[in-house]
Order: sequence, then C-alpha cells, then structure tokens
Amino acid sequence: MNERKQVRFVGSIPEIYDRVLGRFLFDYYARDLAGRLQVPKGGRVLEIACGTGISTEYARGVLDPSISITATDLNPPMLEHAEATRGHLAGVTFSQADAQELPFGDGEFDALLCQFGVMFLPDKPLGFGEFFRVLKPGGMLAFNVWDSLERNPIVGLAFETIFGFFESDPPQFLAVPFDWNDHEVIRSHVEAAGFDEIALQEVAHEGSHRSAADLAVGMVKGNPTILEIEERGTASADEVVAALAEKMRESYGDNPIRSPLQAIVTTARRPE
Repeated sequence: MNERKQVRFVGSIPEIYDRVLGRFLFDYYARDLAGRLQVPKGGRVLEIACGTGISTEYARGVLDPSISITATDLNPPMLEHAEATRGHLAGVTFSQADAQELPFGDGEFDALLCQFGVMFLPDKPLGFGEFFRVLKPGGMLAFNVWDSLERNPIVGLAFETIFGFFESDPPQFLAVPFDWNDHEVIRSHVEAAGFDEIALQEVAHEGSHRSAADLAVGMVKGNPTILEIEERGTASADEVVAALAEKMRESYGDNPIRSPLQAIVTTARRPE
C-alpha cells in the first residue's frame, strides 16, 4: 500500500479556497481545461484532485449529459465541501481516492482530467502510470499545472510577504504548486508512462478579483499556509493578511484587483 501524508485542507480552508481562490485562480483555467475534453457519448470521465469541485462543474457543463464523471480527491474536507456545494450535478459522483493508487480497474475511463493537482504527487511516475492504467486505449489525458512564480507574480508577492514575517522556518506551501513547470520534465513523465500525441501549451490570463483585501484572505487563509502560520505561532494571520492586502493594492490596484497569471496545459492519449 502506498501511504503518504495528505496536503491538509481543513477547517475553513475549503470554503475560503472555493469562494476566493476559485474565482481568481481556478475558474478560467477550469473552463479552459474542460473545453479541451474529447469524450464519446455515454463515456466515463475520471477527475483527479477535484478539490471543491470547481473543474468538475465546468466539465459537467460542457460534456454531453450521457457522460458520467467520477470526481476524486485525497482530502475528505475538500470532498465534503464539493458534495455540499456541487452534489446536485447530474451524473457526477464524488469519492476519495489516492491518485497514486487508484481504486479502479484497468481501462475503465474514456478521459482523465486533473486541474492543478499533478504538482502535489510525491511519486509522479507512479501517478502517471496509474492514469495510463485506468484509461481505455485511445483515452484522453488532460491536466494543467501552474507556471513559475515569475509568471504568476501576485502569488510570488504573497509568498515573499508571508516569508518576511518569519526570521526562520517560514511557511513554504504557497510556492509548492508553482515549482513543477519545466516543459521537458512534464513531457518526459507523460511519455515514460506510455502516452503519445503529447501537446503542451502555455495559457496566459489576467486574474481579477473584487478586492485586494478579500484576495489577501484567500492567499493566506484559503490554503495550508494558514496552518503553517498557526503552527509557528510567531505572527498573527490577520496581520499578515493586512500587510499583503496593502502590498497587492500598491502593485495591482483594487476594486477590482488584476494580475497576470499563466498555466501550462498538457493533453495526451493512451495509444489504441
């Protein structure tokens, strides 16, 4: 059995993640990824790392009603929020699953979708091997990852601001999702798992949110960064939020706040 520590999305994190970061970071890219899916009528889609179901909802909106979606995540609190807010979606089933040890048979799915989740896999070859295994011959793989912090500067600003509150052992989580974006590395992992027709595309977008103050709450409290701050006990989370909001206003304006974002989208197929 492959055991690994879950990335913790507990307490109020799922709600803030969904309400704040969803709108700023995830909605546009969920729509983009869903629009790339090619699934036959009556087919089955597996979603990995569905989180609060943002990308699940977009996929449901564009796919034929006859297509079923099995949306999975490792974290029960995120799944609970997904079911509470999106459990009404027709043909969608939410369930817990480890992407590195999927509880599905070989060749069960026509497509596999993963929005901003691959970066968190400790053993990426194992994960991609599982993706390949559960797809039917000819099945489609579609996933995205964040480009670097330099290409997503508002997140870089948040990381630097939070970092500055700690003389030692600063919170590191916010940088993790932006640290796996080398095109050749991505391609080599997908190819090594057996996929072909591999295509990578950089997708730029201008993120927008209603206020810097609310976005700062999301950057600090809508992800495990808040747990890192609380565990250290040497800085006030509200003080960090206030400082970050002010810095974001200075750099990116307010009401609304806007900043460039960039992701990398990969599509591939399991050979026939």
